[in-house]
Amino acid sequence: MSNENSSLSVRPASQVDLSPQTFEQALTFSNYLADSDLVPKDFKGKPGNCLIAMQWGAELGLKPLQALSNIAVINGRAALWGDAVIALVRSSPLCEFVQESDDGHTATCRVKRRGEAEQVVTFSVDDAKAAGLHGKQGPWTQYPKRMRQMRARAFALRDVFPDVLRGMPVAEEVFDTPTNVIDPSTGEITPAPAPARPTLAAYPEADFNANLPSWRKAVESGRKTPDELISMVSTKGVLSEAQKKAIQNLAPIDAQSTVNDPAADAAPAVDQFVKDME
Repeated sequence: MSNENSSLSVRPASQVDLSPQTFEQALTFSNYLADSDLVPKDFKGKPGNCLIAMQWGAELGLKPLQALSNIAVINGRAALWGDAVIALVRSSPLCEFVQESDDGHTATCRVKRRGEAEQVVTFSVDDAKAAGLHGKQGPWTQYPKRMRQMRARAFALRDVFPDVLRGMPVAEEVFDTPTNVIDPSTGEITPAPAPARPTLAAYPEADFNANLPSWRKAVESGRKTPDELISMVSTKGVLSEAQKKAIQNLAPIDAQSTVNDPAADAAPAVDQFVKDME
């Protein structure tokens, strides 16, 4: 039996490049993409978004499908996901290296552009607190280390490689930026108003009377002053003037009313009070 077919060689299929070459091809391709279930929701059923994302991708050096996968639309603004940002920079001949680390408190991004000095950017837990991000519901609570890394990366790469990124913002950073209001007639930009604080109800009189002895002990132990108590209790409900006056008039517990050292006796109650209120 001939064995000429016993060993088969498989030729790699030639890759089909669907990148549009003309505006008409781009329009057609955009319609196909918008009708697909494989594009992100920002592009599903929106051929216009697809067309603009492909143009952005072409300027950044991304193929059409790469562009749709790595460009996010946030408040009507195109932004690049952080992983695409570092991929574009590292693939550029202008980049010598990008090194990232995090010690559990501070994320560090070291970058070097060819012919220039190394740049180091950090983003710490303290920076996140100052920006109102630490403990923010969502990724900042679930993945704080990753979010610190993305913020340090965004600052470093946008500063050192603005030409490579064509001025595109980083999606993870834009998500944390309040939406501004633009007056279409004047073009003036007004910062978005801060979220309204929830309206508190009056502090219940029954709860007030029940907690007053513990608050007195807090003053007696030196753990809290009347003014500090008013500030803390006011986060739970609106105090009346009479209730505020009652707290201001708290006096140390009469030493004759306790057998043991009053400060020692008050310590467990005070500790629990502080834990409940803070």
